[in-house]
Amino acid sequence: MAIKYSTGDRDVVVVIGSGAGGGTLANELAQRGVKVVILEAGKHYTQADFENDEWAMFNKISWLDKRISAGGWHHTKTYPNLPAWIVKGVGGSTVHFSGVALRFQPHDFQTRTVYGQVEGANVLDWPITYKDLAPYYDKAEKKMGVAGSEASGMPPMPENNHYKVMAAGARKIGYKKIVRPVASNSKANDGRPACMQIGFCMQGCKIGAKWSTLYTEIPRALETNRAELRQQAMVLRIEHDKSGKVSGVLYVDAKGRTQLQKARVVCVAGNSIESPRLLLNSASSLYRDGLANSSGQVGKNYMNHATAAALAIHRKPVYMYRGFDIGAVVADEVDLDTRRGFNGGYYLEGLALGLPYTAAFMKPGGWGREVTSALDMYDHMSCVWVCGEDMAREQNSITLHPTEKDQYGLPVPIVTKTYHSNDEAIAAHGLRQFRRLSEAVGATRVIDMPAYPASHNMGTNRMSALARDGVVNKWGQAHDIKNLFISDGSQFTSSSAANPTLTIVALAIRQAEYIAGAMKRKEI
Repeated sequence: MAIKYSTGDRDVVVVIGSGAGGGTLANELAQRGVKVVILEAGKHYTQADFENDEWAMFNKISWLDKRISAGGWHHTKTYPNLPAWIVKGVGGSTVHFSGVALRFQPHDFQTRTVYGQVEGANVLDWPITYKDLAPYYDKAEKKMGVAGSEASGMPPMPENNHYKVMAAGARKIGYKKIVRPVASNSKANDGRPACMQIGFCMQGCKIGAKWSTLYTEIPRALETNRAELRQQAMVLRIEHDKSGKVSGVLYVDAKGRTQLQKARVVCVAGNSIESPRLLLNSASSLYRDGLANSSGQVGKNYMNHATAAALAIHRKPVYMYRGFDIGAVVADEVDLDTRRGFNGGYYLEGLALGLPYTAAFMKPGGWGREVTSALDMYDHMSCVWVCGEDMAREQNSITLHPTEKDQYGLPVPIVTKTYHSNDEAIAAHGLRQFRRLSEAVGATRVIDMPAYPASHNMGTNRMSALARDGVVNKWGQAHDIKNLFISDGSQFTSSSAANPTLTIVALAIRQAEYIAGAMKRKEI
C-alpha cells in the first residue's frame, strides 16, 4: 500500500515539482532512506494518455496558466502569453523534452573569469567547476541511458534521413563534430524498450524508450515506500518559523482544499518561472522581498538560450518526421572563438517539427502563399534549432503582476526578456551557417523563422559563491535559509549552449547526496 504522510509530519522533505530536478531528487532521497512528499501542480498522466498528435498533446500537457511576455523580445507579439513551452504534469518537461543530453564545457562554469565584464550583462562564475560535476554527469548519463555515452554504455541512435542530410551538409562546409547524445534507449535498457523511431518524441514517448521521470524516477521513489506523490497540488507559498527556517508548504489540493504540509526541508523544482514566483509570493514580515532574496537576485538573470530556427527545402524528400525527433547535432561552433564576434558558442540541432508545428511556427499569426508553398514541400524539409549561450542579464526577470491574479489568487508572472547583442550575434551566425550547410547539399529554399517558446528556462535563482551575488550556494542551498533548496534549472549561473536537462539531473543527484548527509548529521 502506498505511503501517506500526515500533513503535520515535520520530518519530511517536501519536493515541489516532479521534473528533471524534482523527480530525480525525490528518488535519490527516497533511495537514501529520506521521507519525501512530492507536490506536483499538474495531473498524473500515463503513457496511455499520450497521443501522437502535436496539438492534442500541447493542449493536454502544456503549462497554459496565464503568463505575460514582456521586454524587447519578439514573444511580446508572437507569443504574448506563452513565454515558455513547458509541461504541467507529473514528470514535468521530461515528458516533452527532445532528449538531447549535452554536458556543459569547463569554461561554461567560469564565464566571468573567461569573458571578463560584459557590458549590459551580469555574468558570474559558478561556485563549482566542471571537475566537481563530472562524476555526476557520468551518473546522470547512466541513469538516463544516454545513447552514445561511454558512461551509459548505450550505442548511438540509428541515423535517420534527417541526420544524414544535416550531417552531409555539415561535412561539406568543413564541420567535423557531428554528434547525437540523446536520453533515449538505442537498445532495451533499464526495463524500458528500445526506441522504435515513431517520432512524436515531444508529445510524450508512447513506449517509454525516452527517459522521463514520469516512468523512471517517480515510480522508483514510490516503490521505496518512503515517497508520496500528490498530483494537482498547486503550491501557494512556503511558510517559515520565527527563526526564519522554512517550516511548511501551503498548497491547494486536487479537490480545491487548502492544505499546509509541514516540512523539515523544502526543495523547490518548479522551473525558472514558477520557482522564483513562489519565493516572491512567500514574502513575509521577516522576508519582505520574498524568501532567500537578501541579494535582490530572486527572479533576475532569466535565460532561455540564444535561439533561432529555420527550415530548408531540398530537391528530394527527406521525411524529417520519420524517426527520433533529433537528427544530427553539429557541435563545431560551440567552442570559444571570439573572432566570430561573440562570446560563447552554439549547437546546430536538427530538430524535426511535425506539420502542425511547422505551419504554426513558420510565420506566427500569418499565412499566404509564402507559407502554403513551403508547406506543400513539407516532406522535402529539414529543420534546425540554433541553441546558443544566453548572456545572464539582471533586467531579464520574473516579476509579479501588480493587479492581475490567476485561478489560485496568485499574481500572474511577468516574464521579461530583451536579447543581449551577444545573443543576437549568435543567432544570426547560426542561421547563416545552417543556410550554408543546407545549400551545400542542394537546398532550393531556406526559411528563417522567429524563435519559438523554449523549454530551456534557466537562471532566476542562481548559484553564487557570495550571498550578495545570487540566491543559492554550491549545493543549491539558499544563502539565507539553510533548509531551503533550489533543485531545478533556475539555479544555473550561466546557460552554456547545452540543453539543460542533463545538468539539472547531475546537480539533483549531487544535491541529494548533500541533503541526505546533512540531515543525518543534524545540520538541517
